[in-house]
Order: sequence, then structure tokens, then C-alpha cells
Amino acid sequence: MAESTDIQFPCVLTLEVPFPTPRLASIALRSLQVDKELSPLVKRTFSIGHSSEDATNGETEGTVLRTEYKATTNRMLRVAVNSFMDSLNLVIEVMQELDTDVIALNDITA
Repeated sequence: MAESTDIQFPCVLTLEVPFPTPRLASIALRSLQVDKELSPLVKRTFSIGHSSEDATNGETEGTVLRTEYKATTNRMLRVAVNSFMDSLNLVIEVMQELDTDVIALNDITA
């Protein structure tokens, strides 16, 4: 098999997931990035950025988790993103269960 530097990644998708606070966005990033992609045919990068609301509120830390996927085929991209969405769902469920005061506080102020 050719080295990963020789592989072309024509299929690209960027997901942006907003969180109520920078702390929750950071927790999600740290939780999700520990699971490496199983296939060398898929590359994934994470970052935390600002939403338009962050900018107008003068926030210095971002609340949007950005995940960029690159894959060799649409099928590989779909499989990787489906797996990511399952993991993201689990992280959010745990946040809702264990960090209810932060999520509830944000709902009150919104």
C-alpha cells in the first residue's frame, strides 16, 4: 500500500457544533480527539473557533467545535462521520447528565 502522503483526499466535510460555553466546547474536543481514525483513508482535524455570537459578545474563547474530515471516497467519509456523530452524541449526553448546572444556567440566561 502507498504511504499516506501519496493518498488523495478529494472528499471533504467540515462540521461546526456550537456549545453553550467555551469550557464545554473544550471538553468535547478533548473527549473526541482521543479516538484516532481507524482508517488511513480518512483524516480528521479538530479546532475550536468563534461563532458570530461570540464575536459580538466580545468572547475571547470560542464555543464552536469544528471538525474537518478528509477522505478518499464518499463512503469512507460517511462511515467516519457517522461514527463521529455517535461519539459526539455520547459526549453531549454525558455533559447533560453530569454538567446539568452549566447547561441549565445557560438555558435560563438565553
